[in-house]
Amino acid sequence: MDKLVIRGGRKLGGAVPASGSKNAALPLMAAALLSENGTSDLHRIPDLKDIRTFSALLTRLGAVIDYDGATLSIDAGNMESVQAPYELVKQMRASIYVLGPLLARFGHASVSLPGGCAFGPRPIDLHLMAMEKLGATVTIDKGYIEATVKGGRLNGAHIDFPISSVGATGNALMAAVLADGVTTIGNASIEPEIVALCGFLEAMGADIEGTGTTTLVVRGVRSLGPARFSNIFDRIEAATLLTAGAITGGTVRVTDVEPSHLATVLGKFEEAGCSVVTDTESVTLQSPETLLRTDVIANPYPLFPTDMQAQWIALMTQAKGISEIIDRVYHERFNHIPELNRLGAHIEIRENEATVHGPKRLTGTTVMSTDLRASACLVLAGLVAEGVTEVLRIYHLDRGYERIENKLLALGADIERQSYQEFR
Repeated sequence: MDKLVIRGGRKLGGAVPASGSKNAALPLMAAALLSENGTSDLHRIPDLKDIRTFSALLTRLGAVIDYDGATLSIDAGNMESVQAPYELVKQMRASIYVLGPLLARFGHASVSLPGGCAFGPRPIDLHLMAMEKLGATVTIDKGYIEATVKGGRLNGAHIDFPISSVGATGNALMAAVLADGVTTIGNASIEPEIVALCGFLEAMGADIEGTGTTTLVVRGVRSLGPARFSNIFDRIEAATLLTAGAITGGTVRVTDVEPSHLATVLGKFEEAGCSVVTDTESVTLQSPETLLRTDVIANPYPLFPTDMQAQWIALMTQAKGISEIIDRVYHERFNHIPELNRLGAHIEIRENEATVHGPKRLTGTTVMSTDLRASACLVLAGLVAEGVTEVLRIYHLDRGYERIENKLLALGADIERQSYQEFR
């Protein structure tokens, strides 16, 4: 296994580019399965564990994948299998994205129930409800979602999600684009990742109205073709890198971004006393002499993202005063807090709310990652902690950050990746 060894106490400074978005790339890859001929080229795809895992899944289904670390090409013309097996699906929850495309194209799908980060229940009920609304019969048998369509073709329907869900919106879109008739998706997610998916589907020939709004109208077409598409930037990675500047008292510029996607997070940085300057493709953050306590409530986009909740808690350990952080998306996403407290933080948890007392002097020790964003949180804490911090089990981190230690090194951090043997 690998670990990160961090010697804290350095102010970070400089400029680094943002990578492509993992959360956008995965549904784009799934959507490429809807083309029966030709090769789709997806640009700015980050080199991540999840991308490799999802590529292996698409290959198992019969797609031909070519990836050079930036551009990923997918030829799904000779696909025959509609079964997404447990040994691959268990590694990441986003594997559920193949359900809609397989059902739309082949009229049948057999997809293992997903795995992924372990923090609280994240039911797939909304995905299944959407498929049933479109005319599929869905059962769960021996750990697999078995979905079939009588006659082999889905039918347009009205789908109204009780809560906004990025994954369910994406699956519903990918199923509806080949359905007979018109589909209306109410309370649809408006995340930039869904906007990107709509753009790629339209480039393939889909007919979608309402992109970027909570109501999507999809007029089904008979077939879709391959397309070329450039992925959006990873807004969570960009915000994490800005947090690294803020927590260390430095000045960091992140390039190759769309600042509007970060508006709520940037507003919170300003509340915390940071100076934030944006232009068309970059954000520069300068940390203040004293960070100010800032409450956040994690909610669906365009509000504060749940994927930044852990990193913000790390930042607030260095802020003056008591901060309240509430997560209304995932109520049990607080596994990082005991590890932060081991570093010297003073954080209390009550249900889905964390109370952070700051500023606290953090002291380096060995901590263990439990999920993707918890890993990033512990790295940020290590950057400001006195002495040496070792972050174990960073395979979680590698799922969503493209060699983040290299970007932190470029900003002046003292950080290195090392191998270690874990004894159980």
